[in-house]
Amino acid sequence: MQDEIPSKTRKKQEMHELQALGAALAALPEASLASIALPDALAQAITEARRITSREGKRRQLQYIGRLMRDLDPEPIRAALDRIEGRSAAETARHHRLEQLRSRLLEDDEALTAFAREYPAADLQVLRALIRNARREQKEGRPPRAFRELFRVLREASAP
Repeated sequence: MQDEIPSKTRKKQEMHELQALGAALAALPEASLASIALPDALAQAITEARRITSREGKRRQLQYIGRLMRDLDPEPIRAALDRIEGRSAAETARHHRLEQLRSRLLEDDEALTAFAREYPAADLQVLRALIRNARREQKEGRPPRAFRELFRVLREASAP
């Protein structure tokens, strides 16, 4: 019978986990936070935690958020947070792949042929012009307008 009652240590661990979850929610961008269905009281507490600048005040507000979360099932919130963070990680990885592709396109003409095979719907004429202009910009030390435009076109052409 005594095994069913959680220990004081376990209760404290759970409270600290809920506070950490609340801190992660408070650190999210506004748009990401809005995509998570939260009770009004919790959403207001998180908004307030963002406005607090003093260290002690923020600590107490995060404790309050943890206390509010004790009455909720935290699993849907954790799942939504994991989904948001995973999406961000995937988007960052995609961004890095596109940057590497852009570098290969500027260094090697054969990279454009490989890209055309992989994405036949891409407008090769536009890509060739942007590659040519980006190379010229780099050589002359001009602002990277075509360089950035090339990235944008690659991102659109390889969109899932």
